Amino acid sequence: MNPNEPEQPPAPSTGYTQIAASTLGHYDRHADDYWAGTRDHDVLQNIEAMLAHITAEAPFELLDFGCGPGRDLLTLTRMGHRATGLEGAARPAAMARTWSGCTVLEQNFFALDLPASHFDGVFANASLFHVPAQLLPDVLRTLFRTLKPGGVLFSSNPRGDGQEGWNGERYGCYHDLESWRRFMNAAGFVELAHYYRPTGLPREQQPWLATVWRRPDTGA
Repeated sequence: MNPNEPEQPPAPSTGYTQIAASTLGHYDRHADDYWAGTRDHDVLQNIEAMLAHITAEAPFELLDFGCGPGRDLLTLTRMGHRATGLEGAARPAAMARTWSGCTVLEQNFFALDLPASHFDGVFANASLFHVPAQLLPDVLRTLFRTLKPGGVLFSSNPRGDGQEGWNGERYGCYHDLESWRRFMNAAGFVELAHYYRPTGLPREQQPWLATVWRRPDTGA
């Protein structure tokens, strides 16, 4: 084993098909409630953290990875960028198309089909934590490849100490900064910044870990 590769827990006994079906089914069934509860959330700090590190000439080609009903797609479009959504649950994907007017790819995170070297930025806000640790390296390598050399990936995930498992109908994997760094570095990314949210609170009251990464210009 490569000592730089992050350790990965055994595959969940329930299997990845059930993980995807249950998690996506939850978001399908609760799409309206989820939209009502999150449409006014302020994540401008996260959007600006990604945009500030993109060195390409605007407008940018952006992928909102796990876009849900389309809140951030609309924000990115109103900023003048060309935004594409990716969502695995059918009802939120349809809502995102209607709300934002953007193209929304309906793809399971575990079976991605994305163009190579296409996006200047990937915005993965509250989405990658649904990927089991054993599948995360492949998902991150796919996101690395879909970025243009020099492109930027933003992620924000609920943090933890490596716990992985079910939270009701949804599956989650909760990383601390060091374990997240190991996964990202193994995929070829270079760290640009990290911070905890919400800002201005004691660390124990900041459940979200936000990180910004670059695909190096020389990346394969």
